[in-house]
Amino acid sequence: MLIQSAAAPSGTHHTTVTDRGSFASARCSCGWKGPARRARDRARRDAEAHTGG
Repeated sequence: MLIQSAAAPSGTHHTTVTDRGSFASARCSCGWKGPARRARDRARRDAEAHTGG
């Protein structure tokens, strides 16, 4: 499953949350990658924190 969040106001970051087995992780178009999480909600929060949202 692929979950996309809105881009940051500057338009330079585009984050996605992807599932891999039991884990979800956030990634950004700038190259940032969050840790693997068992909870998709936590991975989404990691992405929001990265973009400042």
